Amino acid sequence: MKQPRTSANSVTRRDFLLTGAQAAAGAAAAASIVGASQSAAAATAKEKAPAASASVNAAEMPCGTIGKVKISRLLLGGNLIGGFMHSRDLKYVKALFRAYVTEEKILETFRVAEQHGINTVFETGGDYVQKYNHQFNGHMQFIPHIKVEAGQSDAALKDHIQQQLETGAVALYIWGVSADKLVEDGKPEMLLKAVELAKATGLPIGVGGHSLQVPMACEKLKVPCDFYVKTLHSDDYPSATPKEKRTDFMWQHQGNTAFWENMWCIDPEETIAFFKTVTKPWLAYKVLAAGAIYPKDGFAYAFKNGADFIAVGMFDFQIKEDSDLVCKTVRRTQERERPWLA
Repeated sequence: MKQPRTSANSVTRRDFLLTGAQAAAGAAAAASIVGASQSAAAATAKEKAPAASASVNAAEMPCGTIGKVKISRLLLGGNLIGGFMHSRDLKYVKALFRAYVTEEKILETFRVAEQHGINTVFETGGDYVQKYNHQFNGHMQFIPHIKVEAGQSDAALKDHIQQQLETGAVALYIWGVSADKLVEDGKPEMLLKAVELAKATGLPIGVGGHSLQVPMACEKLKVPCDFYVKTLHSDDYPSATPKEKRTDFMWQHQGNTAFWENMWCIDPEETIAFFKTVTKPWLAYKVLAAGAIYPKDGFAYAFKNGADFIAVGMFDFQIKEDSDLVCKTVRRTQERERPWLA
């Protein structure tokens, strides 16, 4: 017989037992869900953790050589590793980028890169490369830059070169920002001196630049570098600086209202024509105009028009697609006007 309730808040013994059983069942279900979620999270973390060995099937990635160093045609650009991203006038992008690219994510990016045959990080991120290789038995190579300044003493430059050498570098190159500044200021002979000093390391030495005047000056001075690092991308995208507003070295002067981190090769046709006369390997960078050009277009443009290697900033989730594109693009571009020089 059902017991009458004396008030809205009264609870019978049967209600109490039923409620308790339901609560217990709910708790058990919740515990089961939490446990399953934790197991899934643990499995995901384990899956994403850098592998004990990064030697995975990466045989399809085409490679070239600079000096005696075997380098994948696609290098992992260092901006996104070193903590920098071109974001034009989008104020939130850098904060979003830094929130995503944690140390764990950087190491994961190296693992994914090696899995797809990318064997070299370019320009910045040496500490992470060393950590990845040491802790996870990786084999990632590193090419750091040398910063050269007017008035820099030979002793200071030698010390700086030694510091960069100690990153585990397989090659060195003179930073494009430095080279642009020296050439703009009429002091290209500093590039000659820096390359000669760096040659003592026994590593391949390159010279970088955004301006075409940099490799032109090096060729004129017969700078004994082993390769060039020069920007290359088309100007066929909406935010490209109009031709009438383009000035050489405009990226050096951030107050220039015509430059919004949106154009790094102001004279692509002239660059392509010049490099047909150069008999040293060419590593092209900014081939996507800092994200303004689709990889399928930017990669094809760079390789078709003479680049031997390309350095591209990539997030981990972009690597597979970009690696596949490079493999296909290089296969389709074996015959080109400028011969492969590496």
